[in-house]
Amino acid sequence: MSDKQYKVLLVDDEADLLRLWKLRIQSNGYDVSVAECAEEALATFAAIKPDVVLTDLRMPGIDGMALFEEIRKQNKSIPVIIITAHGSIPEAVEATRQGVFSFLTKPIDGKELVEEIEKAIESTAGPRSEVRGEREEWRQDIISRSTVMEELLSRAKLVAETDSTILIRGESGTGKELLAIALHRASNYRNGPFIPVNCTAIPESLLESELFGHVKGSFTGASKSYAGLFQSAHEGTLFLDEIGDMPLHIQVKLLRVLQDRQIRPVGSAQPVPVNVRIISATHRNLEEAILENQFREDLFYRLNVVSLELPPLHKRKEDIPLLAEHFVSILTARGDGQLKKFTPEAMQTLLDASWPGNIRQLYNVVENAVALATSSFITEELLYDAIKTNQKKIVPLAEARRQFEQQYLIQLLQTTRGNVSQAARLAHRNRTDFYKLLNRHHIVPSLFKS
Repeated sequence: MSDKQYKVLLVDDEADLLRLWKLRIQSNGYDVSVAECAEEALATFAAIKPDVVLTDLRMPGIDGMALFEEIRKQNKSIPVIIITAHGSIPEAVEATRQGVFSFLTKPIDGKELVEEIEKAIESTAGPRSEVRGEREEWRQDIISRSTVMEELLSRAKLVAETDSTILIRGESGTGKELLAIALHRASNYRNGPFIPVNCTAIPESLLESELFGHVKGSFTGASKSYAGLFQSAHEGTLFLDEIGDMPLHIQVKLLRVLQDRQIRPVGSAQPVPVNVRIISATHRNLEEAILENQFREDLFYRLNVVSLELPPLHKRKEDIPLLAEHFVSILTARGDGQLKKFTPEAMQTLLDASWPGNIRQLYNVVENAVALATSSFITEELLYDAIKTNQKKIVPLAEARRQFEQQYLIQLLQTTRGNVSQAARLAHRNRTDFYKLLNRHHIVPSLFKS
């Protein structure tokens, strides 16, 4: 039995059957939730995030297949088992063609039902003999509870166990390298090295030698032979970050490596076989780069066998509190050890921000706030300074007008060095009205005379 209690969602409009199935499945160590209609099931699904769903086909309102389609919109990787008393071969064929895991016909033997659930979970989570720590370790550095990220990670787990090349897409700062590390840990190459390469960080003149190696004397300065990163990553994973910025002449050589599974060091006539899993990443639109002749189309199709799109932070806002508190715990452990907490207003400020720099920007903001905090609380004022964007708190119109009017009056007095008559003329107001404005904003003209 696994240390993890897998979650099963049962959906049927017959209450007696639900109770019977629930008891049978619970007795085998599963955490079972039930719903008597598809609408209730969708609400429950979002709340509990089950590992597998079993649903009756024929139900009032939304039927089982329509429920399956709604679940697929939220998470394409959750296995769904359809159950019906009206089963037929055409229905079963159509259901499995659309992606339903399996199709069972009532009456269902309890042992058969549990075996089908176990097969469904193993299809996405691995054998139940795996303990929770082993199963979760591959993604331990990715902090998330959002549905969009859970769906992405479910897909990532499935493709990690294949030999396919993977292209990770996403804006800068979304955590592409962390996902690449997770893919490596879940892959058949996990016992080999993980070698990250930032294609923009290495000068173009050295990139070929860094990737493929060189022999002694092959160019000026080559005082000894160098194996290169491909050979260093043998039996492991080579992560090519910012692949979209790789020079065209290196793209040609990379394509040959992917085709032949061997490299040719600079200055050598002898090819060297390599067994390397390639994961690449980019924030660029490679399709546009192809049209602009900045990226090879044939290489694109070699790299883009499986594409994983990391969402920007503003599309996974439910992860912001988790990430922010995680960063605080890391940063305070490095400092004085005094754990700091966000005030409710501060956390709302984080949630309201647009985060164009994504997780990297969030980390920098939290780091800045932790460094400047003089108490055990992180306030919204600290975050305003740290975010350093135009994303100010939205204030009521009356307050915005008051702030503008006050700053306008101060600017006038600074310009005229406290001369009220001159400031009133610039504002197209008489002295009496102008003094009333100054009094309303508690501004003393004499302070500007020096």
